[in-house]
Amino acid sequence: MTTMSKKARVDAALRNEAVDRVPVSLWRHFYESEETAEGLAGAMLAWQAKYDWDWMKVNPRASYHVEGWGVKLRFSGQPLVKPVVTDVPIQSTADWAKLGPLALDSGPLAEQLEVMERLCEALGGKVYALETVFTPLSIAGDLVRDGQQLVDDLTRDPQAVHGALEVITATFVAFVGRLLQAGADGIFFATTEWASRDMLTEEQYTEFGRPYDLRVLAAAQDAGFNILHVCKNNNHLLSLLDYPVHAVNWAVGSPGNPGLREVQTQTDKALIGGLTNETLREGDPAHINAEARAADLQTGGRHWILGPACSIAVDTPDANVRAARDIANQLGAGPPESGDLDRRGQ
Repeated sequence: MTTMSKKARVDAALRNEAVDRVPVSLWRHFYESEETAEGLAGAMLAWQAKYDWDWMKVNPRASYHVEGWGVKLRFSGQPLVKPVVTDVPIQSTADWAKLGPLALDSGPLAEQLEVMERLCEALGGKVYALETVFTPLSIAGDLVRDGQQLVDDLTRDPQAVHGALEVITATFVAFVGRLLQAGADGIFFATTEWASRDMLTEEQYTEFGRPYDLRVLAAAQDAGFNILHVCKNNNHLLSLLDYPVHAVNWAVGSPGNPGLREVQTQTDKALIGGLTNETLREGDPAHINAEARAADLQTGGRHWILGPACSIAVDTPDANVRAARDIANQLGAGPPESGDLDRRGQ
């Protein structure tokens, strides 16, 4: 098969069409570079240039979405030391009522729009670039000292939390619209720990997560490549497969989570995954090749993009990152002939 462009390769995988090889991307934080638009854009472009990924998940500091509401951090400036939260705005249930909409023309949200503009100009339309956007419930969870406070408030004063979620959702609906205007090809929509049975029941997520998630996703409906990322163990992924996205990404193989083949039989979305973060950090290239080949077998090499469970550890060895990139050249020939998936052990 003729070598495909990066966008054509991703598009074919999303449509369950033949690919010359499986698309692949890994993503990580750059703690020493995340405080400015120039620094983050430079780090993202250097990561892309070094490994030649098929698409880019823009990985901003994991607080850009809440700093405007008063979350304060201490930055280390060191590549292996993540920022530390020093203050949060929601100290009591009554504080939820204090949230107001955020401006998009100043502060951290404007900074991220600048990052996207810089990236899209540099990439020249050759690589899909997706901004990381957190779900409204995930954003609410980052406004409190610990998650248990939000869980308690959902019961103690659900209307107060719903009111805050309305404000958060309105802000990020507007932000997603501006991201697309800035050139973003879509969003990487992350639930963090909140779409997990370890935090909320499915009924609780249906009330406090789903309606707000769908409003943010509606703002991205004209984008070409949107991903739902469901973090953590014991997740609610199977109940979220009707979300209007092009692909889903989760911690395949983690306790309580479905496998690639199980999800593939229940959705028309493409799957992203196959590599565990533990193996990427602690294993060696042989282990990484084995995981990738197992994922290729489980999916039949179709409707699948090779990727990690989540942002990889910042100290992941370069040899392992390189192995993940290189193994993609050998996998994912495309949709198998009728019955071939069964013959491959499924």
